[in-house]
Amino acid sequence: MSSGHVKRIAYQTIVTKEVLRFARIWVQTILPPAITTTLYFIIFGKLIGERIGMMEGYSYIEFIVPGLILMSVIQNSYANVVSSFFSTKLQHYIEELLIAPVPNWVVLAGYVTGGMARGLIVGTVVTGISLFFTDLTINSYSLTLLVFVLTSILFSLAGFINAVYAKSFDDIAIVPTFVLIPLTYLGGVFYSIQLLPEFWQKVSLANPVLYMINTFRYGLLGVSDIDVRIALVIIIAFIAVLTWYSLRLLSRGVGIKE
Repeated sequence: MSSGHVKRIAYQTIVTKEVLRFARIWVQTILPPAITTTLYFIIFGKLIGERIGMMEGYSYIEFIVPGLILMSVIQNSYANVVSSFFSTKLQHYIEELLIAPVPNWVVLAGYVTGGMARGLIVGTVVTGISLFFTDLTINSYSLTLLVFVLTSILFSLAGFINAVYAKSFDDIAIVPTFVLIPLTYLGGVFYSIQLLPEFWQKVSLANPVLYMINTFRYGLLGVSDIDVRIALVIIIAFIAVLTWYSLRLLSRGVGIKE
């Protein structure tokens, strides 16, 4: 059996395991974010949004739909990889991966693909739900799909790094609670940074989530607070750095061989 064939089988095996893992418990992995986002549409989009009026030339519910869709992708891509890889460590079958003739990049690609699958499925479900509340216009199909995929990759990698360092379930809950959720909520999901004082506009530019949400909003609605070309460069740069760092952690055995 050739080396390429072994790598392909290893990759397919990891991806299949990851997809079946969250698909079997879809009531816990796919249904909750769909219900939560529906409540966002009802409360912020309909009840409060009708009093807010227009924002950037769109009704408030149209304005927040791109952010809510991408927020579901971010949270679910991240959650899938961090919980799955930490379980692999906790149940000690990570040793089987370490002794197998499988390169680290194949292992990383398998887990990231699993995270992408859950993030994209939940994002698609949320997109379908949004159609019950508003008509969804798409300014650029290619840009929308590109940001959809890049965001799921980036946060799958972030979840992987969190899982490598985590030593308990408390450790995998700290980062989403104190870092991921605040960054997401302050990333322009519910407002345009043009509404902020100048100082806080500049502070907001340090939030990487802002670039993803605005690029995705530009793909759907054609409006953005920032230059989407710069945003794409930043997103791709983050993916490159996190990929390099994840492979470095795997090669050094940090959190795995200790």
